[in-house]
Amino acid sequence: MSTTDPGPPEAGGIRLVDHLAGELARAGVTHVFGVGGANIEDLYDAVHRGGAVRCVVAKHEFSAVTMADGYARTTGRLGVVAATSGGGAMNLVPGLAEAHASRVPVLALVGQPPAGQEGHGAFQDSSGRAGSFDAREVFAPVSRFCARVDDADSFTRLLSRAVAAARAEPRGPAVLLLPKDVQQARLRAPAHAPAPAPHDPAPAAAARLDAAAVCAVSDALRRAGRVLVIAGEGVAAADAREELAELARRLGAWVAVTPDAKDVFDNRDPRFAGVAGVMGHANVEDCLRRAGLCLLAGTRLPLLARGGLDRALAATDVVCLGPEPPFVAGTVLRADLRDALREVTARLPSRPRPCPPHGGPRPMPVPGRSFPPREHTVPHARALAAVEAALPEDAHVFVDAGNTGASAVHLLPAPRHGRFVVAVGMGGMGYTFGAGIGAALATGRRTYVLAGDGAFFMHGMEVHTAVEYDAPVTFVIFNNNAHAMCALREEFLQGGVRGHDLFAPADLAAGVAAAFPSLRVTAATDAERLRTALLRANAGPGPAFVAVACDPREIPPFLPFQSFTEAAESKEGSDERGVVHVG
Repeated sequence: MSTTDPGPPEAGGIRLVDHLAGELARAGVTHVFGVGGANIEDLYDAVHRGGAVRCVVAKHEFSAVTMADGYARTTGRLGVVAATSGGGAMNLVPGLAEAHASRVPVLALVGQPPAGQEGHGAFQDSSGRAGSFDAREVFAPVSRFCARVDDADSFTRLLSRAVAAARAEPRGPAVLLLPKDVQQARLRAPAHAPAPAPHDPAPAAAARLDAAAVCAVSDALRRAGRVLVIAGEGVAAADAREELAELARRLGAWVAVTPDAKDVFDNRDPRFAGVAGVMGHANVEDCLRRAGLCLLAGTRLPLLARGGLDRALAATDVVCLGPEPPFVAGTVLRADLRDALREVTARLPSRPRPCPPHGGPRPMPVPGRSFPPREHTVPHARALAAVEAALPEDAHVFVDAGNTGASAVHLLPAPRHGRFVVAVGMGGMGYTFGAGIGAALATGRRTYVLAGDGAFFMHGMEVHTAVEYDAPVTFVIFNNNAHAMCALREEFLQGGVRGHDLFAPADLAAGVAAAFPSLRVTAATDAERLRTALLRANAGPGPAFVAVACDPREIPPFLPFQSFTEAAESKEGSDERGVVHVG
């Protein structure tokens, strides 16, 4: 701990943290999420004094990162998280790993012990000196840029580099390690370039489009006849939904989406083919087999998005538009996605082409069970139909990992004018609680968090944060008293359920209602009661909480489970596509 007295902020120049708070505001940042502590308290003081940026205190640093992540995904602005040294800093790592994997621009401001105490037994020392570990080596693999600010003179330059790295392609987190005494240091009227506007392109400009490559791609699309477009999260990140829709109209293309990008194309459009991959729809494979060309837009097509499609992809010409190369073979036009879509579309006939007939996103035929559902439980399909009936068109939806996530990705259409976010970068359970709050506070829109009880037990106490800040979040918890996806894997892959992932019953609604008397809480034992509770939440301000009882034996629409059961039932031991392994 430090005994340095920063003095009044107006004396002897400006404190570095006051300058930092002002720079965040000038860059369009409206919220800083985090958890306080001695080695970051000066920044919180500066943000409070400045008044232009709002501090939101989370219950856990992982959730603070996901709040910044959800903020960034729904606004297009830089998300900012601030945490103290030691355990607080280390709790940031899994959240930053998700932002790194999913290309989300987040700036982490991490307090450190005073520089003069490093290597001398400082509490929570992570300088790498005198046997302590080096925080830079911890954060470097999960960030695009990581630096320790050793003195006030280097701060402005390092802040500019950090913001630029977070917003350049590939986007992701940047980390600045801020010793306490450096935060308190005085700056002499720092000179700086104007801060970028909130929605300006990333400082690192995309390379100029290769005209020959654009013509080659356009020619290939014209010759292909039937085209399947598979669109990814990059379309949302580049704000290129209109460009994608226009390309599809001119091509008469079918459009599928990756699991993390349901909102990038209208799910009710006749061209919508469904979700690709292991949580997706068989129609996507049917369209792919009929297509002369598959166009990837804003996706590298990782395993979750291509599971079950590899054989059809190998037999189809593939073109990829985006800043990064895909995981499948094909022709690649590496460029800013929105620019690439515009340039390719401009070289196509302007008259829209009709879309060839297709089957649409029919639900996956999940193998049945020989036993009836348990009393007072709601099947996921009925529950999600109730959510669909109540969901506002401008709402945001954040879907957590597990059986609930697979079911929602497969069955729930995305709202027409809101985000539908699934954190498949790391797939960490509990992501949605913070992310949904960050999105709701940033946009003021009703935000739905769909999560299982396993995710709730990890980070569900962020409900307290939603109550404290009156965030318009509706938490819908699908409670099957289990880590059900793990239990099903045990059954399908290991010859039986061990029982470790099946829990004693917990009444989540009663517990949350007792903890937060002001919170609107409902225990939904049927789909109609669920729909009514959601409509009531939509009509009011602030948060709401609904617990839905589910059966842990229910098999979700998840291709690996389907392929496991089909392989067991088939005389050949597998279907045409073979068993799909994920995880």
